[in-house]
Amino acid sequence: MPKPSKKLVIVMANSDPRNGEELGAPIFQAALAAAMGYDVEVLCTGTAGKLMKRGVAEGLHLKPGMNKSIYDFIREAHEAGVRFCCCSPALDMFAIHHEDLIPECDRVVGGAALIEAVMETDARVLTY
Repeated sequence: MPKPSKKLVIVMANSDPRNGEELGAPIFQAALAAAMGYDVEVLCTGTAGKLMKRGVAEGLHLKPGMNKSIYDFIREAHEAGVRFCCCSPALDMFAIHHEDLIPECDRVVGGAALIEAVMETDARVLTY
């Protein structure tokens, strides 16, 4: 029997883009897990869904005076193999259109996607 895929799902639901310091840990851990060979997906839902809109993450930093933006960290994590998803209710809540999404947003998912990812695989879930 094939060995199950090692999957990590990181849910960013309570990470508020208005507080840049809240955004570092989930993105860093996603990139690290991808570098370790895990199949990593970051689901941005609720207020964190704003991060998938062009122009938002580019203007955010972990701390004042830092040159790298949150978008730089998202791009690096994506290049390491992390897949970013935006929950469709966040699009509606914040009037975001598909064409407004950053290129690193691999897909838009409904609420059932998280349940399926957890229940139909051996995924581990971290929630922020």
